[in-house]
Amino acid sequence: MMETLWLLLLSLLPGSSRGQGAYAPAQAQIIHAGQACVVKEDNMSERVYTIREGDTLVLQCLISGHPRPQVRWTKTAGSASEKFQETSIYNETLRIEKVQRMQGGRYYCKAENGVGVPAIKSIRVDVQYLDEPILTIHQTISDVRGSFYQEKTVFLRCTVSSNPPARFIWKRETETLSHNQDNGVDIYEPLYTQGETKVLKLKNLRPQDFANYTCQVSVRNVCEIRDKSITFCLTNRTGAAWWGRTGGDKKLYRSKKSLQSPLKAEAAPPVLKMTVNETLVVNPGDNITIQCTLTGGDPPTKAVWSHSPKPMPPNSISKGGNLTIWNIRNEDSGYYNCTAINNVGNPAKKTVNLLVRSLRNITYQITPDPRKESDSIQLGQELKISCHVDAEPQDKVQYVWYKNQKLIKTSERILITRVDPELPLVTSSLEFTELRFTDYGTYMCEASLPNLPITLNSSEINISAETVPPSISVPREKLVITVKEGSTAELQCEVRGKPLPPVLWTRVDKEASFPNGETLIETLDGKLKLENVTREMSGAYKCQTATYNGFNINPKDAAVQLNVQFPPVVEPKFQDIRLAMKRSVTLRCNMVKGSPVKVATAVWRFNGKLLGDSPAEQPEFSEYKINSTSRDRSGPYECSISNDVGSDSCVFQVTGRAYNPEFYYDTLNPIVSYKQTKNYSYLLQWTQKDPGAVDPVLRYKLELKPPNMKRVASFVVASPETRRGFLYEFRLTDLQIPQNYEVKITPHTDFGPGDSASRPLRYKEPVNYPSQSDSTCSFDDEKICGFIQDKTDTFDWIRQSKVTQSFRRSMNTGPEMDRSGTPKGFYMFIEASKPRVFGDKARLISPQYNFTSKVLSQKTIHCVSFYYHMYGRHIGNLTVYLSLKTIGAPDIPVWSKKGNQGNKWQLENLQVTPTAPFHIVFECSIGRGVEGDMAIDDVSVKKEACPKKQIRPTKVAAPSSSACRPVSGFPIWLVSFLLFVLLR
Repeated sequence: MMETLWLLLLSLLPGSSRGQGAYAPAQAQIIHAGQACVVKEDNMSERVYTIREGDTLVLQCLISGHPRPQVRWTKTAGSASEKFQETSIYNETLRIEKVQRMQGGRYYCKAENGVGVPAIKSIRVDVQYLDEPILTIHQTISDVRGSFYQEKTVFLRCTVSSNPPARFIWKRETETLSHNQDNGVDIYEPLYTQGETKVLKLKNLRPQDFANYTCQVSVRNVCEIRDKSITFCLTNRTGAAWWGRTGGDKKLYRSKKSLQSPLKAEAAPPVLKMTVNETLVVNPGDNITIQCTLTGGDPPTKAVWSHSPKPMPPNSISKGGNLTIWNIRNEDSGYYNCTAINNVGNPAKKTVNLLVRSLRNITYQITPDPRKESDSIQLGQELKISCHVDAEPQDKVQYVWYKNQKLIKTSERILITRVDPELPLVTSSLEFTELRFTDYGTYMCEASLPNLPITLNSSEINISAETVPPSISVPREKLVITVKEGSTAELQCEVRGKPLPPVLWTRVDKEASFPNGETLIETLDGKLKLENVTREMSGAYKCQTATYNGFNINPKDAAVQLNVQFPPVVEPKFQDIRLAMKRSVTLRCNMVKGSPVKVATAVWRFNGKLLGDSPAEQPEFSEYKINSTSRDRSGPYECSISNDVGSDSCVFQVTGRAYNPEFYYDTLNPIVSYKQTKNYSYLLQWTQKDPGAVDPVLRYKLELKPPNMKRVASFVVASPETRRGFLYEFRLTDLQIPQNYEVKITPHTDFGPGDSASRPLRYKEPVNYPSQSDSTCSFDDEKICGFIQDKTDTFDWIRQSKVTQSFRRSMNTGPEMDRSGTPKGFYMFIEASKPRVFGDKARLISPQYNFTSKVLSQKTIHCVSFYYHMYGRHIGNLTVYLSLKTIGAPDIPVWSKKGNQGNKWQLENLQVTPTAPFHIVFECSIGRGVEGDMAIDDVSVKKEACPKKQIRPTKVAAPSSSACRPVSGFPIWLVSFLLFVLLR
């Protein structure tokens, strides 16, 4: 109880926060590049990136955080490429050449560095396109043969695929048509159409209706996609030609691109004529030719042959509407389609079902008792022998029964039937209503097809007292078969009976198939041979008698167990073990798979040499202990585990080498240029990865060289601190502008040099960001000193001056000029007029300021100085936040003002004590009216205490006055109460 109270008390008292030094969770932001049309916000406040189909999509994920985050791109709602969904893209820049419409959707950038939760940002890509429009024409004719013009109606249907939805414009010659502009014109959108469709209905054709009609589609020049159009020419000659035809609905298509000349010829859909019937039956090996003739249609077109569901056979050729197939095979059967399309009305189509005569797979069944009351053949009882063959065409099969090679004659006791509901279609059965001794003999079934010169005969079927039902069993020594992986296994089931039926093999305890992909295998001798067996083939296999080519009774079955032995699988395959010298460590190699699952032998080696003190192996693992590590005992340790079938190895790399340094990429303005000498310097910062794993780092060796050059400059940096997250820094000077360099850092411990880390140093013209010196950001630079707009707020700050401010700005609010009173001086400003509403927020985020304390959790004093202007009746709130780059740290409000503060710029100095790298955030909240404009200017952040404010003298209250009561600070009464409780 006392411990709990003390912890509660300590948590209430002010103190230093526990940071992680320079380590910071990943942050990400997606920016666009390439040929984007526009980036906009939709109704759900999500970012939408609009691009034209065929252009190049470029998305870049800007990241920050330490260690350097890894970036992974993924996508939903479509596929970015054929393999994009299966293999994510690990790159900060995602680039897709010639983007297609199906590649639109939501793209996600995930940045992760192991500190805190990953940062995930997304953007929706909207691919814009406009296809060529398709125009079809439908015409109806009244059955009443009255006036030529008043009884005919034409429907012009225009369809297009587009994104965004297209706008349709119908024109007659140059006149734009509108819905119901007269009694003869109707424009509407039909239901249940694919794509976007608009129909122009010309009712009861009049002389003025014979003209050129244009369907123009537009996406309003989005992404510079131009409008497209298609034109149909309706002439008196065309209409008169139609009215002379017979039939109900007629269809007409006559179109052209808008720059072509109108076509004046007649138009009609294609008409086909076939020289064969809808079903064509041929013999294997025949040569056939099918003629598909085009007997009508304008404009002329061609007939095209296709085969379904397979492609056209290789032994075929189609030319001029004629299809020729040589040396026909059974696999050439199927439906052959002759199609003609001239975009007038519906396509014409004729289909031929080609059947190739064939007989295959003849089987028989002996049913001793159709009532299923007995499995044996008995005199005086019923008996049925059935015969079935797979044929093409199946319904044309003919069966003939023989006994002792003589044709069987039917009688009242011996029947031949062709229909049996318990058997496949077109199966012939020889039925004995009362079996007699004279019926014993050898029977045979013969199957044939008309016009096919071959027949198929079943096996001989012996009916006698020796005809007995089958039984199946597995020899005792064959119940369990054990083989090694990669060898051949033979499973055997013994079948007895007469006749001997086929044996069907299946797998029992797995839903997997056999290596050939089949789930059932038939064998005639009861033996199943499996070659090159794998570990996945272990399990139980069932053998059972077939119900064909034997007795039609309940199958008999048995089971065989197959055990496939395979070498062990061990973990870890490789493990990097880092530790300080004179430490003990136990290496363990685990056997996770294998058959048998037992360690037979375990051999340990160091640097390839056998260790004489190898321990006794355990059933599923082997261990080796190093009592005291040293430089001589550092290196690769290998454990080879065997289970008498094979072996596998674990490798442990034991070393005292320090891990690699981790470069800090979020350094604020690392480059300082000296243009007078054409040199620049670079502030290099890094942390040490897992410094507590090995002996302390004593020093770092830095090697600097220009790319592709051998000249190297070396530096040594001492290591005063070994705690995790300590930020090292070293300024490289006398670098030549604009030369790039490569730098390599190697840590050194008592063990020796550790793992190195390298990175390029690229020169960039430095930006005048605010720093911890005495520089001030006056926002005169277009880059606004590295400040950025917060993407999560409602609206953005505006950079403006007296020269650039809008003449429509609200009166009686906001500053006239910047803080210095210069008309061309800039400041940051928020506008409270519409569309802004009460409570809308705008957040401006400063660059990151480095936390330069070398000791974790130690505070450093900074002074944030800025001018603010809050003038107007409806002024809302201006709040300043301190935003620390630590895991889960919320923004800390350090200053706030509300309401009208007067028409003047006012200075504010804020003293902050961050314990980690930080940002300063300026947040404005809109008040209840348009006279609520606010502004800030001349922002600076200095690493020093703020100047103290001069306090005017005040009257001193008497000792008994309430003025002695604390008016701010920590609630002392709460501490007193807790202390009282503790004393109790």
